[in-house]
Amino acid sequence: MSLLQRFKPRFWDYQHVPGGPAKRLVNFPLIWKVSVLVTVAVSLGPLIFITIVDYNVTRRSVESDIMLRTARTVSNIRRSVSFFLEERSLSLDFIARDNDLTALNNTARLNSILMNLREGFGKFTDLGVIDSSGRQTNYVGPYSLLNKDYSDQDWYMQVVKGGVYISDVFLGFRKVPHMVIAVRRDLSEGSFFVLRASLDIAIFESVLSSVELDRLGDAFIINHQGVLQTSSRENGNVLEKVPLPVPPYSSQTEVVEGKDSNGRDIVIGYRYIDKTPFILMIVKKKKALIESWQKTRLELIGFLIGSIILILAVIVGIATYLINRMYLADEKRIMILHEMEYSNKMASIGRLAAGVAHEINNPLAIINEKAGLIKDLFTFKDIYAKDHKLIGIVDSIISSVDRCGKITRRLLRFARHMNVSLQSINLEEVINEVLDFLNKEAEYRSIVVSVKVQKDIPDFENDRGKLQQIFLNIVNNAFAAMSDGGHLDIVAEMKHRNSILITITDDGCGIPETDLTHIFEPFFSTKTGQGGTGLGLSITYSLVHEIGGSVSVQSEVGKGTTFSITLPLKNIKAEGD
Repeated sequence: MSLLQRFKPRFWDYQHVPGGPAKRLVNFPLIWKVSVLVTVAVSLGPLIFITIVDYNVTRRSVESDIMLRTARTVSNIRRSVSFFLEERSLSLDFIARDNDLTALNNTARLNSILMNLREGFGKFTDLGVIDSSGRQTNYVGPYSLLNKDYSDQDWYMQVVKGGVYISDVFLGFRKVPHMVIAVRRDLSEGSFFVLRASLDIAIFESVLSSVELDRLGDAFIINHQGVLQTSSRENGNVLEKVPLPVPPYSSQTEVVEGKDSNGRDIVIGYRYIDKTPFILMIVKKKKALIESWQKTRLELIGFLIGSIILILAVIVGIATYLINRMYLADEKRIMILHEMEYSNKMASIGRLAAGVAHEINNPLAIINEKAGLIKDLFTFKDIYAKDHKLIGIVDSIISSVDRCGKITRRLLRFARHMNVSLQSINLEEVINEVLDFLNKEAEYRSIVVSVKVQKDIPDFENDRGKLQQIFLNIVNNAFAAMSDGGHLDIVAEMKHRNSILITITDDGCGIPETDLTHIFEPFFSTKTGQGGTGLGLSITYSLVHEIGGSVSVQSEVGKGTTFSITLPLKNIKAEGD
């Protein structure tokens, strides 16, 4: 038996009956489906809705937290970079104001100032003085840049125009990436000079690294053209084009979502640094940022799936149990109706049999008497007494009348036993009475019937009519299962002091193991295609239990079937007492 068959409820094989006593009150599989679907919808609908709402709220909260933390980090780094640049530009402006052009053109003085700057701020590469014509009149540093002409350089034109200029990173004459901070100092005679300092870009790296940034973030600076001003862990080296679009200008810190060159989701935080050509950017991988949320999400989904499975199991289990109980109650109702119909039918048959027997008995009695009279007349006259053929015909008439009389008496006994009553029972006599009705079929089909009743079985009180129905139903089933020339053995013996065991064994086709557990269920039949109703053994089971007994069955396909009936010897009460 498959696992599905083992757990399949009885009502699942429901078949619609349009009318009659077997008509079901409801369509049980349909009621089961509707009840399960409605209960599941009512139970799981709110649960799934709340889970989705909670999921979205939590996700938005996590994403909002990521945006806020990124914005805070950008703001902190921006302040550090702004302070770094402003501090150095103010320092140069102070030097230009505190020293006249003659002092600054003194190489020793200029070198002393550079040493002080390096000691105070660090990473100053060189220091130079450029006159109003753009020529560098004094220079201290590691490169040979004295008397270099910067009049055509963009940074020079910018500082002349604006007074203070902070350049982006470029190579220049030295072919080394650096940046320039320059300030203009106006002279009293209407001329001016420019004090220019070069900074090593490593100072930017130190500023960025000084701010706490986890491994998930990549902080770097670009100019307005998207060229890297500092090295990046994942987006290129200094003076390379960053593989991301230049973010639009904003006076505030902005955090946006985007995709990197590989199509992965990223979070970009940026801020334009005032009065500089720089844009500070922090790029974080979104997937890595929400790793902590992934665990919470999995827990939430796991809780939802577990809840759904549990709710479904409970709903399906309870619905199946309740509908199955309804089905069994309806099945019992139908069985009772069939039993009532069967009892009424048997009572009608009994009355009909009694009427037929009485009607036949009267003519038979007349025929018997007339045949006896004819025989007596023939015997007293010598002319007929010697005619043996004629006497034989009369004897044949009397014998046939006697045979008909036995049949009618049997019908009368059967009719009398239709009513529920307790009487003293001789078991062998009851079995033989039942077999008398089936002897002709057994003879016609060459079925050998063997009856063995233990001699010391006492008479006992029971319902004779019910016993006859029980044996008749089982023997009829045995005959239906056997082929011509089969064997049927009926054995009765004492089981205990207070009970009798009757076994009825045939050598028919047998019953499959899958059907054995259902053999006594109402409307279950292995011969529905041959007109079987599935009620014979169900009624037999009920009758056996009504008279205080029990019945069981053992069978093997191809070898035969044995029905075992246990009957009590003690008295039982008649129905209605």
